[in-house]
Amino acid sequence: MLFANPDPAHRQPLDPADAAILDPAAADDVARYLAYRPDHAPTPLRALPALAAACGVAAIHVKDESSRFGLGSFKALGGAYAVVRLVLEEAARRFGRPVGYEAMTAPDVRAVARTMTVACATDGNHGRSVAQGAQLIGARCAIFVHAGVSDVRVAAIARFGAEMIRVDGTYDDAVTEATRVAAARGWLIVSDTSWPGYERIPGLVMQGYTAMMREAVQALGEPPSHVFMQAGVGGLAAAAAGYLAQHYGADRPTFVVVEPDRAACLYETARAGHLVKVPHGAPTVMAMLECYEPSLIAWRVLSRTADAFMTVGEDDAVAMMNRLARPRRQDPAIVDPAIADPAIVAGESGGAGLAGLARIAGDAAARTAIGLGADARVFAINTEGATDPVLYRTLTGLDPASVVKES
Repeated sequence: MLFANPDPAHRQPLDPADAAILDPAAADDVARYLAYRPDHAPTPLRALPALAAACGVAAIHVKDESSRFGLGSFKALGGAYAVVRLVLEEAARRFGRPVGYEAMTAPDVRAVARTMTVACATDGNHGRSVAQGAQLIGARCAIFVHAGVSDVRVAAIARFGAEMIRVDGTYDDAVTEATRVAAARGWLIVSDTSWPGYERIPGLVMQGYTAMMREAVQALGEPPSHVFMQAGVGGLAAAAAGYLAQHYGADRPTFVVVEPDRAACLYETARAGHLVKVPHGAPTVMAMLECYEPSLIAWRVLSRTADAFMTVGEDDAVAMMNRLARPRRQDPAIVDPAIADPAIVAGESGGAGLAGLARIAGDAAARTAIGLGADARVFAINTEGATDPVLYRTLTGLDPASVVKES
């Protein structure tokens, strides 16, 4: 369940190129981009004192990304930012002068954007961000979705004007097909995973995520001692770990990567000591984390900054969804409103990091291994809300709107 990072690079400095992508100065650039988006507002940082008491730690704080840009996911920060950066860079190349974020809506920039098509493969959330970014700046967009992506998630992407292309098979099959078609048609792939020879654009996507960490650090005040972060290909986990390592230096928190046990490509990579593609098996309910091969950049960062890797099961994820949706019912002994938790809408993948914490909290040996004592201050991210409301109701028995009212 828990595997300490044995990599020889563990706790070594980041590769200079990765450090430049994820340092606080890069986060400042993302903040400048966000300043030109009228729909931007920092997402809330929520304290969960009752869950902290149940887990035997001093504090739990959760960055709640369920409302980011109306897309319901942290990925709203990455894909859209990368699309805007790429269009502005192309405009600067054609105009022979710098083009800043203030020009996002300028007619000459939008004329350039109309000549560009961005594309990606997605489980749902990343594609929605890429499509929104394309609509924002006026570019064309094509999104490839695999057989397991629900019609609800497809419709949520299509509403931004993207061309939707279904691909038989898995997420990895969709990535392969998107890459093939884009190369044939001259489209620009904006992926959140990287492979040899394709790193810069996924790096921009990861850079977009640093805005979330910048907000969190500013809101937390006292630094966390432990971070539990869910991962698919590892882009978010690496962005968070890399940013925190550079912000806090030697005092950085203990960082635990949490994956579904049915799609634990980073866990198995850590065990093997090299990049591993795990075999496909039964699908996981944690659909946004169902990835079978790590991102190259993400592993390069996490091999240095992650302290442990762990897996959680299907029941763990669903239990945490319900715990976050019904905090007062889950803790009937808590009668003091001052220590009651707010209700949080977390999708199937959204609370996976906290599900990892809950598993560790009940295991004395695991707690000792990562130094999770009674004085621990834990940070996690609710990475998505009810991005598939039908499935959310099936798994929790609640309408997400009713949970929001309780919070």
